[in-house]
Amino acid sequence: MHESKAYEPNVDIDSPNRNIAPISSEINESKKLVVGGCQLSELAKKYGTPLYVLDELSLRTACKTYISSLNKHYPGKSLPLFASKANSSLAICAVISSEGFGLDAVSEGELLTAINGGVKEKDIVFHGNNKSQDELNFAYSNNVTIVLDNYHDIELLKNIASDNKPAKLMLRFTPGIECHTHEYIRTGHLDSKFGFDPDELKSILEELKTYKWANLTGLHAHIGSQIFEVQPHIDLAGVMADALKLAKEIGHPVVDLNLGGGLGIKYVQEDNPPSIEKWVEIISKAVVNACRERNLDLPRLMCEPGRSLVANSGLTIYKIGAKKVVPGVRTYLSVDGGMSDNPRPITYQSLYSACLVDKPMNTNFEKVTIAGKHCESGDVLLKDFLLPSCESGDFLAVFGTGAYNYSMSSNYNRIPRPATIIVGKGLAELTQRRELPEDLLQLDVLPDRFIPKN
Repeated sequence: MHESKAYEPNVDIDSPNRNIAPISSEINESKKLVVGGCQLSELAKKYGTPLYVLDELSLRTACKTYISSLNKHYPGKSLPLFASKANSSLAICAVISSEGFGLDAVSEGELLTAINGGVKEKDIVFHGNNKSQDELNFAYSNNVTIVLDNYHDIELLKNIASDNKPAKLMLRFTPGIECHTHEYIRTGHLDSKFGFDPDELKSILEELKTYKWANLTGLHAHIGSQIFEVQPHIDLAGVMADALKLAKEIGHPVVDLNLGGGLGIKYVQEDNPPSIEKWVEIISKAVVNACRERNLDLPRLMCEPGRSLVANSGLTIYKIGAKKVVPGVRTYLSVDGGMSDNPRPITYQSLYSACLVDKPMNTNFEKVTIAGKHCESGDVLLKDFLLPSCESGDFLAVFGTGAYNYSMSSNYNRIPRPATIIVGKGLAELTQRRELPEDLLQLDVLPDRFIPKN
C-alpha cells in the first residue's frame, strides 16, 4: 500500500523525473489543483474524461536539462534522442525538436510522426528487431540512420540500398549487462531478442566492411528502462569503447556511440532515481575515461531518454463513478477508464500516485482500490490506496502517465481512446482528439453476404 499524500511539493525543479507531479503544479486560492496554470477540474469538464494532460514546462525543462548537462559534462559532441515509443505525437515531436533533440523510432508510423512533427531526418535513428522491407525503404529514402539489429536487416538492405547512396547505419549489440528492473524491460542481457551477440561483433563488422552500400557510422547498446543504478552504465561505457576500437581497427568510420536510455522516474514516494544531470554526468565521465584508456578520439555521445522526458510531464484525469464495499475486504471505486488507457498496472504491476483534483490537500483518508471499467478482474489502477473520502462525480488525477500510456493504449471493450491536451501559462490546447465510438467502425468491413436481406 502506498499512502496518498495528495499533492506533493516539488523537490527538484530542474529534474522533472524526480517529482511525482508536473513541476508547474500548484494549489490555487480555492485549494484546487492547477497544472500549467489550468485548473484540472475545469479541464475535465471542458474536454471530458479520461483525459491525458501534458505539462509543457516539465517536458521542456527535461529537454533543456539533458542538453545543458551534456554540454557541461561531456567535452565532445553529443545528441540526445527522444525514445518516441514512450509517447509519439506530432506535438511532442515538435517540442523536443525545438529543444535540440533528435529521435529514435521503431516503426514507419513513429518515423512518419517524427518527420511531420519537425524532427530533422539526419537526427532520427530507426530501431527494430523485425523491420519490414517497406519500413526500411521508408527509412532509407528519408535518409534516416538505420540501426542494424540482426542479419535479417542486412539481407533486406542488400536489395534496397545503393552503392551510389550508401545507407547510414548503426550497429546494435547486446552488451551482457543486466539491471535490477522488471524482466520484460531488460534488453541488455545476453538472452535478448535485440541486437547481435558480442561474439558475433567482429565477424559482422568484417562482413559490413565488404559492402559499399553500408556506411557504418555508429554503435548502439541499451541495458533496460526504469533504472536507478549507475554502475551498469559505467560498465556499459567500457564495453562500448571496446567495440568502438574494434570497429575503427576494421576500418569503419564510426563517430557515434549510443548508450541507449533507461533513466528511471519517481512514480511513488519510495522511488529515488538519479537526477537527469547526475545520470548524464556519470555516463559522460565513463565514456571519456573509457576512450582515454583505449587512446580513442571522443565519439559523438548519444543517449535515448523516453520515460524520463515525458512520464512526469503527464497525468490522467478520471471521473469516479460506482462504489462497491466488500465488508472486511476492500472498497472499490470505479473510474471511467482503466487498462485501455493505462495497461501498465495489469501488465507490469506498476505503481502510481494520485489525488482528488479538487481536494488535493485533504487528509481524511480511507483505503480504497481504484478499479477500471473494463471486463477484467485485474483492471485495477491503484490497489489499497489511501485517498480522501470522495463521491461519484469527483475527479481523480493519476500522476506519471506521460509515458507508455497513450502509446500502449487500446480499444479493449471497444472503448475509445482519450483526448490529449498540452497545458502551459494558463493555456490548454488539444493535441490529440478524443476517439468517438463511430471512429471504431472506420476500419470494419461487413461482407455483403452478412447484410440481412429484407
